[in-house]
Amino acid sequence: MARLTEEQKALFFHHNFAHRGLHTEDKSVPENSIAAFLAAKEAGYGVELDVQLSKDGQVVVFHDDTLDRVTGVHGRVDAFTLEELQKMSLCGTAETIPLFTEVLAAYDGAGPMVVELKTGPHNDELCGKTLAILREYKGVFCIESFNPFIVNWFKKNAPDIVRGQLATTYNDYLPAQKKPIARLLSNCAFSILNKPDFIAYKQGAVPASVQKMRKKGVLLIAWTPHDASGEKDYDAMIFEFYRPKTVY
Repeated sequence: MARLTEEQKALFFHHNFAHRGLHTEDKSVPENSIAAFLAAKEAGYGVELDVQLSKDGQVVVFHDDTLDRVTGVHGRVDAFTLEELQKMSLCGTAETIPLFTEVLAAYDGAGPMVVELKTGPHNDELCGKTLAILREYKGVFCIESFNPFIVNWFKKNAPDIVRGQLATTYNDYLPAQKKPIARLLSNCAFSILNKPDFIAYKQGAVPASVQKMRKKGVLLIAWTPHDASGEKDYDAMIFEFYRPKTVY
């Protein structure tokens, strides 16, 4: 199943990726902020981040569908223009929602990067614009998504780019997904379609279907550990709130 060369695997294998940048639990350095990515750069870590579209079609770095938790503003990210979004404070700090291009310029290829594409009403547009931006980036990167059809978009349109399927447990998908769909997603059943190079799975019990793919060469990445105890069980880690080795 796996198509990665040994050289490609080495770019990501046993790396620790700072989840949404090297943000802090007290929120003084907010998640997905320029400050968080600069902190990760200084510490030598790879990074993971999230991209989605603003109302006016700009690719911004932000995790949640809604702004409430991080900015205190009620509403969806895609209901606001870039100008409006960039006036909002992240967690009460001076940091604001960055453009994807701004993050790439700040991080400047300091380490490998995992780019998660969020599901929204204009997935193809997000995929196309994200790809165009990444084609200009000189650093090491891969893409991932919980949405198997976004992963498949990259398989069709950018097969050279390392791609991953994000997944979590069956119970985590409920009740947002119907039980049969939750079962398929938790077992990464759509991998027969989108042929991921890695599976990024919630740390803990990994289903037999995913372990089988790993035996065929698909990398297994954990999200989001809060200590280094699981490193022996995974090919890479997307970590949060501790300081592991940059490579283990």
